[in-house]
Amino acid sequence: MSRSTLSVLLAIAVTSQLALAQPDPADPTPLVDKTYAYPSGIPYQVDYNTAAIRGPQTGYNICNSTTQNQNSLCQTSMVNHIDDFCLWAPPIPNSTIGDTEQEEVAWCTKPGHGTRLIPNGALQGVQYLVTSEYIQIAGFIDQTQINMNAQDYGGELDPHGADLRGNPLGGLMYSNAFPSNGGNNDSYQQVIDWTNFMGGDAFCITICDPASSSANQSAYCQNIYDRMGCSYNMPNNAQNGTFEVCDSDLKIPAGLYVTGGVTMTYSQPDSAAVDPPYTAFTPASSNCVTYASSALYTGIATVTPTGVSASASGGTAKATGTGSNSAGAAAATQTGGAVALGVSTLAGVTGTLFAMIFLS
Repeated sequence: MSRSTLSVLLAIAVTSQLALAQPDPADPTPLVDKTYAYPSGIPYQVDYNTAAIRGPQTGYNICNSTTQNQNSLCQTSMVNHIDDFCLWAPPIPNSTIGDTEQEEVAWCTKPGHGTRLIPNGALQGVQYLVTSEYIQIAGFIDQTQINMNAQDYGGELDPHGADLRGNPLGGLMYSNAFPSNGGNNDSYQQVIDWTNFMGGDAFCITICDPASSSANQSAYCQNIYDRMGCSYNMPNNAQNGTFEVCDSDLKIPAGLYVTGGVTMTYSQPDSAAVDPPYTAFTPASSNCVTYASSALYTGIATVTPTGVSASASGGTAKATGTGSNSAGAAAATQTGGAVALGVSTLAGVTGTLFAMIFLS
């Protein structure tokens, strides 16, 4: 794809995203505009307004050795490398993303961040992609080990939401992985734009370079296609059983495609089945280096799950790269890649409607 075509696609993506969402009058400062130096500038809670529509933040943002345990409510997350990243997941066992999106906590692969740790063996394949604009991680996970119901096809977490307060409320993201950080592993930059899909025993997360232009951040980390999952938001070639780090070309933002030389935009419907008229393009990757999971995740070697096991809940770790969503969202299916879908399968009527409103 030519640079000019990609620029047009990015511009359309940004315009589409900016047209959505309105701030909560009781808490009008969008989460993406709340910036804090790590760690000294971080408040105990970023979102503390009890008068706001969705209530106060349930966790906290000051996370350290005193909060490092499997009951931590830390809502400050990290993405640094294949051996050092966090995912958003529920604080209570057997939960669905749709019912708990505003209260998710950070689950990490390495101690030291003051969070819960992903139990040993839960991660079953991880692909870490490095691009000029963002970092993307996709993979397979036994989601019951991080408190998700085995049958939940999940949803999206991001720092936006219809009220611009984020899911989870007050959730912060940091990284030491971008070139603008100067390779300083002890210095963390706040990541303003990011998005994380969880569900169907798969996950994907993108963090956009805070030193890049706001247009690129908004386009590559946009949040308006929350029911289309990883297949369209973060096309990938993650494989079950493989742990790899690769360089990657840039993706085409979800919803945008070219047919007959004309740039087209697919708009996700509010409630009808999601049925994009195109197949998502998976960018080329190169310089891949594979690792043994036992060598990567030494910090969680002794961590055991405290939630409902896959066998006890009647589910198994599928990690097949396919999935379907029976909560009204169309199935987003992709063989050979991690697929986390849109709205929770097992959320109640209230939870499902709530997810549709606030996952965006």
